[in-house]
Amino acid sequence: MRIVFMGTPEFAVPALDALVAAGHHIVAAYSQPPRPGGRRGRALVPSPVHQRAEALGIEVRTPVSLKAAPEQEAFAALGADVAVVAAYGLILPRPILEAPRHGCLNIHGSLLPRWRGAAPIQRAILAGDAETGVGIMQMEAGLDTGPVRLEGRTPIEGKTAGELTTELAGMGAKLMVEVLADIDAHPPVPQPAHGVTYAAKIAKEEFRLDFTRDAEAVERQIRAFNPPGAWFEVGSERIRVLSADVVDGAGESGEVLDNQLTIACAAGAILPTSAQRAGRGVMSVHELLRGFAIPAGTRL
Repeated sequence: MRIVFMGTPEFAVPALDALVAAGHHIVAAYSQPPRPGGRRGRALVPSPVHQRAEALGIEVRTPVSLKAAPEQEAFAALGADVAVVAAYGLILPRPILEAPRHGCLNIHGSLLPRWRGAAPIQRAILAGDAETGVGIMQMEAGLDTGPVRLEGRTPIEGKTAGELTTELAGMGAKLMVEVLADIDAHPPVPQPAHGVTYAAKIAKEEFRLDFTRDAEAVERQIRAFNPPGAWFEVGSERIRVLSADVVDGAGESGEVLDNQLTIACAAGAILPTSAQRAGRGVMSVHELLRGFAIPAGTRL
């Protein structure tokens, strides 16, 4: 098939690789424009999809919008059979959705209609869902409202957002190749009318650990925001927590209960197991405390 690929982050790269390996002709790759990289420099850094597409010899286009007629005409002129979309980051207007012969197929990281929207993986973990998955959705004008052609499932268990993202990216790539191998064998099935939830974009303040919640919820918050890491502050220093165990313990919410950094929550406590100070690498909490004392009784 002649395919336009549309994606930006690392999540989308396995699908691009899988489509090329399956012998499809990627006529162009669309990605978000390069962004300034690093805190000190302002050099523009292409997205992971941009970099991978260039390495594969694929033409890359990085429009800031697809709303203007010239951009829509340039897209239609590619004569694609289908557009494959994976975490692209731009709204696709109707002329874009309708230009390819088979429309636009999206790799969505949830079990639709649960967690439509921007952050389905993190929201599924935060909510304590037992499982999640990925669906190959036929895109339409609504927000993730289109029918689903094929779906895969996986238990969440104790996985972090990073681990689930990697797993679902691989799963989505395989499912997309399967659908495109015989698209008529995978007709679009409308989403159920019930069970709709929305995965709102993650706000910066959500990364701050909230010890006024029960320990299970705090542990989910840690997994949902790894990477880059949920955090608490000690004085003026921010400590990122990458993993933690739920343990017994009681005290005021946010109180350090012992010299191992057990932290009281609204119910129960958490014991961080890996953490990161600003400008340092990830370390065990034992290593952290050896160079940065957080005594019992400290309120976080």
